[in-house]
Amino acid sequence: MNTKEYISSGIIESYILGLASPEEAGILECVIKNNAEVRAAFEEAQKTLEDLATAQAVLPPDDLKSKIWNKIQQEQTSVEIKPVVSKNIPAAKDQEEVRIQGNNNWKVYAIAASILFLISIAGHLFWMNSQSETKKQITKLESEKQSQDIALQKMQQKWQMLSHPDMQMVKLKGVEKHPDSKAVVFWDKSTKEVYLNAESLPKAPAGMQYQLWAIADGKPVSAGMYTEDKDSKIALSHIDKAQAFAITLEKQGGSEVPTMENMYVMGEI
Repeated sequence: MNTKEYISSGIIESYILGLASPEEAGILECVIKNNAEVRAAFEEAQKTLEDLATAQAVLPPDDLKSKIWNKIQQEQTSVEIKPVVSKNIPAAKDQEEVRIQGNNNWKVYAIAASILFLISIAGHLFWMNSQSETKKQITKLESEKQSQDIALQKMQQKWQMLSHPDMQMVKLKGVEKHPDSKAVVFWDKSTKEVYLNAESLPKAPAGMQYQLWAIADGKPVSAGMYTEDKDSKIALSHIDKAQAFAITLEKQGGSEVPTMENMYVMGEI
């Protein structure tokens, strides 16, 4: 795997998010020390995730604290502060004024407590919203990493096939009706197994399926039915000899003879 493939594999993002295994983390740390391109990609990914976290952060309004403090000051100002009573005033009146002042003070404290409680709820809601957005972004990154892992896995499978000394690769090009279509046949000359990579073909409609054909001595021979789970991994059939390969779109389950008007690609060996 070259440097660009390693960078695009998603290992850097996994490391930053804490999802990489200890072995993967150790390898990456070693590569960062010795490879300037990977180190630059790591720093860029780290900055991108930091910017994302900063952009998603949700804080209470700046003027919320000052509004609450002003409200408390107004309530305290509106409370009438009673002067110290003279010794000549009856004791009953003293008690009544003390009771009124105590009630007013309690009212201020109750309002302040209520406001602080509302601030606590608002802060909690802001925090929950921020956490929700962060989780969505992490889920998206994990999904992208999974897609990258699958793509890398397929690439490695194709590379192993191509590096096999007995494996012959046959490129199939689009016919006149489907010029943009293409596929690749991998034919193991020792085992006679035939593998097909048809990711570049359009998705087969419901009830239809792609069928691979080997052209031997001028006659088409079915080389198996293609499904996405078999792509480049599972042999479609065994073919002893062939001068060319072609793919047609047939009804689900295949056909005994190819439907020529539904041919998509063909390639000679």
